[in-house]
Amino acid sequence: MNDFSSGTQAIVLVLFTTLVTVTLMMCVMAGPDRDDLTNFYTGYLSLTPLKNGLAIAGDYISAATVLSTTGIIALAGYDGYVLAVSTALSLVLLMFLLAEPLRNAGKFTMGDVLARNMPGRAVRIAACVVTLSATVPFLVVQLSGAGSLLTFILDIPHAAGARTACIVIVGTLMIIYAAIGGMRGTALIQMIKIVILLGTSVVIAALVLNRFDWSPGDILKAAQHGSGAGPAFLQQGLQLGTSTVGLLDFVGLQITVVLGVACLPHITMRLYSAQDVPAVRRSMSWAVGTVTTFCLLVIIMGTGAAALVGSRNITAADPHGRTSVLMLSQVLGGTPDSAGATILYSAVAGMVFITLLSSVAGMTLAAASSLAHDLFAHAMRRGQAEPRTEMTVAAWTSVVVGTVSIALATMVQNWDVGVLTTLAICIGASAVAPALTYSLFWRGFTRTGLLATLYGGAACALLLMIFSKAVSGTPSAVFPDADFDLFPMQSTGLVSIPFGYLAGWLGSRLDHRRRAADSREHRRLYEESEARLLAAAE
Repeated sequence: MNDFSSGTQAIVLVLFTTLVTVTLMMCVMAGPDRDDLTNFYTGYLSLTPLKNGLAIAGDYISAATVLSTTGIIALAGYDGYVLAVSTALSLVLLMFLLAEPLRNAGKFTMGDVLARNMPGRAVRIAACVVTLSATVPFLVVQLSGAGSLLTFILDIPHAAGARTACIVIVGTLMIIYAAIGGMRGTALIQMIKIVILLGTSVVIAALVLNRFDWSPGDILKAAQHGSGAGPAFLQQGLQLGTSTVGLLDFVGLQITVVLGVACLPHITMRLYSAQDVPAVRRSMSWAVGTVTTFCLLVIIMGTGAAALVGSRNITAADPHGRTSVLMLSQVLGGTPDSAGATILYSAVAGMVFITLLSSVAGMTLAAASSLAHDLFAHAMRRGQAEPRTEMTVAAWTSVVVGTVSIALATMVQNWDVGVLTTLAICIGASAVAPALTYSLFWRGFTRTGLLATLYGGAACALLLMIFSKAVSGTPSAVFPDADFDLFPMQSTGLVSIPFGYLAGWLGSRLDHRRRAADSREHRRLYEESEARLLAAAE
């Protein structure tokens, strides 16, 4: 529970209502016509590079980035710093390696890219399965966290009924945003979110620096003291340990973040809404600049939370530190009843709320689009579905995905479901990243190799995660009293990423031997489109 009066809570509630009203109105006004697929999936390609870049950054910066990364920095210091840098590097990798080819190859979804040279129901179904595998766990985490965070922000008793109500409210709003707004509507929400996020974070970071006379050295000294870890706060090991296994786990986690985060389907989907290749370049420049700036602000805010709030108070409110930025705003604002404290806390609460709403809306849209476009329109109707029918299916699949996510989040609201975030990123790095890089850059990639990469990489990540230390065997695991941790790490990337790439290579090589004619056809289709794919040449 926080220390603010009922008047402050009333102001926060009014702010939440205003944000919901404004964003819903914008979704309705920007929503596509009922039979206009291009508008629904890409917003008529009408966003300028600046707007599209802000929308990409908004989709990229999830509630996990805002809250969990800040908490990890406050509690683990150096480990959190590296995680923030890795988060920014992932988008840089997307910008320089995949952004332009994806824009040239894709139309609406990741399935369009993968089926470009390998059309068929199997490819579309696999793309849809992996998209859902990477987005639904993220949705469950965001919604489950929304229950706890909103009850903390609004000072509601932390009971299951209150958290369930918050989960249902946020989930219902995300369904409406995705079903009504489409790509353009959710893009507008992402732009509002990123402006509020950056503005509030700049103020918080400036107040932290001002508290220590703008001396980074003084902040770090205070953070070492407040964390209770001393010099270890600036050394690797507080999060995952200093043993050989802990070091390997740390390295594997950073590799997974760099390769996986930017390849998640709800991120790559934004690239298809750019007008052309030059627009993609400029959009990604704005997105990378925005995300890098925010990651620097997260480092300052996390360090400030360690210095001013202290790890003991942070873990007392949430063992993973997800409320650290809210607690930091309380300390910076002064006494709870002062005007400054009320304004600052309300601004941070509004930032958290709009981040939760926009994050889940973008993920819901990506999952619903894959179900409607890849599974229904192409796998079931073989590309013969009417635009109006596909639009209707997309709206209803938004409802289905949202309802299932709400139900799952409600069921696991008392669990520590942060492992699902790691699982989603591991699937992105182990299945999506290999499939995209092979499909875009390897002439010898075949349908068998693609299916082996998608299913093999995702299955390997899922299987290892189930038997990892994050699920059982440690006090911080999902099931701390159980003990079936056969895999000694919390992140699977160090094994599942090479497995995903190896599965694609082996599948393609075996396919070449068994079906030489089909392999030659795949190679011919790739070579015919290679110039346009890699250099946008006609």
